[in-house]
Amino acid sequence: MKIFCTLLGCITGAKAFLAGGERISFSNPKGARSTNVRALDSTLPIDLRGKVAFVAGVADSAGYGWAIVKHLSEAGAEVCVGTWPPVLGIFEKNLKSGKLDDDLVLSSGEKMAVPKIYPLDAVYDTADDVPDDVKSNKRYAGLTGYSITEVADAIKADYGRCDILVHSLANAPEVKAPLMQVSRSGYLAAASASSYSMVSMVQRFAPIMPNGGSVLALSFVAAERFVPGYGGGMSSAKAQLESDMRVLSFEIGRQYQLRINTISAGALKSRAASAIGGAKGEKTYIEYYIDHSLANAPLTQPLEADDVGAAAAFLCSPLAKAITGVNLYVDNGLAATASSVDSRAFEGYKWGYDFPMPPYE
Repeated sequence: MKIFCTLLGCITGAKAFLAGGERISFSNPKGARSTNVRALDSTLPIDLRGKVAFVAGVADSAGYGWAIVKHLSEAGAEVCVGTWPPVLGIFEKNLKSGKLDDDLVLSSGEKMAVPKIYPLDAVYDTADDVPDDVKSNKRYAGLTGYSITEVADAIKADYGRCDILVHSLANAPEVKAPLMQVSRSGYLAAASASSYSMVSMVQRFAPIMPNGGSVLALSFVAAERFVPGYGGGMSSAKAQLESDMRVLSFEIGRQYQLRINTISAGALKSRAASAIGGAKGEKTYIEYYIDHSLANAPLTQPLEADDVGAAAAFLCSPLAKAITGVNLYVDNGLAATASSVDSRAFEGYKWGYDFPMPPYE
């Protein structure tokens, strides 16, 4: 009984010690390195304080890029963004006018700092690659330094380094066209803007990223499965993006001790997605795809930009320091399904589930 009481007292004392948030050290009797353990709070924090993040492809507050900016900021990172020159003026005007003030509010109720904006056209690696007709274009008037190399140099000059690099870029001039109708130039333009741009950015940013830095790019399930309506060579571009990510995971891991991953994001009614298909007043392609996801994904909740923002913050944080070369699905599980359960082909089928299945019209 005496021994039992002594053990109970030790256990009780240890619980009280841990509850106070103190740090304790367990020594290995064989002389191995001690392990420090701190009692966990009720939440597992993502701490990016002191980190510099650059998110390429942000032009409004409705897409995944902005959600990533907010979540990185929420975690304490200093965030700057790259914006396509033709829409830069509108984005800056909306920020300065206060139109986006509500979108700057963090979960704490405080406003995040307005991110520094760099003009970026990721189809140009260097200033010499920019053709004269682009330089003279009114939408580029007064702008310089928007090639990938120039932006990387500017961030190095302004911050000294870049800890987190996010590629949230995609563009295809013939995105509404089926692959059987896509021209060579349209196909290559999609690959240039949507996949090679990531390779080029990694080439130029990796040298200014410290050990442990993280690269992240946004993909889509069309990289590996047929998605009707997602044309212009974009499915091929996303497949290239994911393949390049896996190759780069080895190359930059060994050479720079950096990590790289992709997020395969589900359907979101962003400004860019809303531009695919649908005449004025008609249902857009992305609205059809969102309905498809709600009817067929394992989780029937609407996908929110914050879902991707939170996943991005995790992948870019020290919590994911052993994760690289991974394509993470953030799509309510849609990529896991092989059949469309709302298909007319299943009309009248007795599923045997005790929960409702989609109705057939």
